[in-house]
Amino acid sequence: MSKTGGAVTYGFGEKDDPWLLKTPSLSSDYKAWRDATLDPPALVVQVGTTVLSYRLRAIEDLHAMLKARGDWVALGNADEGKPVQDGTVEAWARDPKNPVGGYYGLRKGYRGRFANYVCPVLERLGLVELEHGPRNNRVRAR
Repeated sequence: MSKTGGAVTYGFGEKDDPWLLKTPSLSSDYKAWRDATLDPPALVVQVGTTVLSYRLRAIEDLHAMLKARGDWVALGNADEGKPVQDGTVEAWARDPKNPVGGYYGLRKGYRGRFANYVCPVLERLGLVELEHGPRNNRVRAR
């Protein structure tokens, strides 16, 4: 969190000034930032001491997919290795037919929960509307 003359802001999405976010259910806090120096460039997410990373292009690719669908899409959060519901954001983020040909997650064993951590980033950037109920949340492009 950055302080400017007593005002509190919520980061610029950089490693030394990350976005401070909540999961869609508002039950967990986490930090996220862009790191273009990694290969491939990544969206880095830190939940407590756990660090996950997703391809940075996921921001643009997910927004484009949601715009193409034109309606609400269920998040379908699931850990890697767990089954996902067809037609959800989570299923799209693992689909061999997506723009990267499979998982957007970069760290094996931690490639799931894409919808849980990437959708709030898109919301913070003003690209989507995101529901914030206790479960079964949805997202749609702005």
